[in-house]
Amino acid sequence: MNESDIVDIAREAILVMLKVGGPILLIGLFIGIAVSLVQTVTQIQEATLAFVPKLIVVMLALLVTLPFMLSTLATFTTHLTDRIAAIGAPPQTHGP
Repeated sequence: MNESDIVDIAREAILVMLKVGGPILLIGLFIGIAVSLVQTVTQIQEATLAFVPKLIVVMLALLVTLPFMLSTLATFTTHLTDRIAAIGAPPQTHGP
């Protein structure tokens, strides 16, 4: 395994991390902004009002995106184990 292989694996891992975590984080961000705007407009400064909607929406988003997240992680893991197996495989010799 050389440096370019390690960089490729690290790049793929970062992309998978963004694919898996990004949607949930963005949804949490937008809900947080919306709740903050509602709190600002209504002048209600209740901590549970900020926490409960985010919790509910993020849990629903996790339920919706879970199949995509699992397939992305499974594909990445399969690809990574195939690369590891290719490193440890004996060199192939071609026929006489």
